[in-house]
Amino acid sequence: MTTTKVGIREFRSSLADYIASDSPVAVTRHGQTVGFFIPAKADLSADVAALQSAAAKLDALIDEQGLDVDDLMDDFKTARREAKR
Repeated sequence: MTTTKVGIREFRSSLADYIASDSPVAVTRHGQTVGFFIPAKADLSADVAALQSAAAKLDALIDEQGLDVDDLMDDFKTARREAKR
């Protein structure tokens, strides 16, 4: 695995790209290496499964109560507007 060398300003401005990368980055300042960034790949499948489960439970509650999603969204938006005041 090759290490990419970048200046600290370049690293800061392109941080999102380096996070999505698979290769480590050597961060330099005035040509001297000051640190290394090693991106960690997270397994998001557990998060996705939890969100899908929560969505299914919410759908079941909405159906069970006989509620309309559009009415719920209108109520939510009204509550947010009132909370901002």
